[in-house]
Amino acid sequence: MSKSDQDALLRLLQKRRSVAPLAMSGPGPDQDQLRELLNVAARVPDHGKLVPWRFIIFEGEGRAHAGRIIEAAFRADNPGADEARCEIERKRFLLAPVVVAVVSRAAPHVKIPEWEQVLSAGAVCMNMEVAALAMGFAACWLTQWYSYDRRVLEQLGLSAEEKIAGFIHIGHSAVAPEDRVRPVLDQIITRFA
Repeated sequence: MSKSDQDALLRLLQKRRSVAPLAMSGPGPDQDQLRELLNVAARVPDHGKLVPWRFIIFEGEGRAHAGRIIEAAFRADNPGADEARCEIERKRFLLAPVVVAVVSRAAPHVKIPEWEQVLSAGAVCMNMEVAALAMGFAACWLTQWYSYDRRVLEQLGLSAEEKIAGFIHIGHSAVAPEDRVRPVLDQIITRFA
């Protein structure tokens, strides 16, 4: 890798910020861009080549359908919720033009610890965020309560053994996201001697 490529990559990583779905608009990635994004996302450490993750793409009407599933589960648990609150749940996937679920398929294995498989799914989420930024998109990695609700997950097509590593919301942002406070490195670094 050339020095200029290294510098460009470091600048990209240094400016990576999450953009809240509320601040997103279209367009999202087209089919070719989405395929490229997913190819980059899948280039992560994967001990044993198990591919312990998969993708579910929510776009178009699929986003609204997912929102109705989320809203129904919310209403079942919150029968007294007002319409404004239910609308928030229904519109969860309508804020960004594309949402990609990264589904963790981590499972017991004779050689590969489940923890390493889970970490691989997390790396997929991060690669997707960085790839989206490199392609000129805004992205946000979220979970939210419905990521842990088996009623919702079953209707989204997950098996009982699968879990959500993250929902990656992808679109555009009209404004540059503000940076947040970052850790003070001297407070989180130790040296083993």
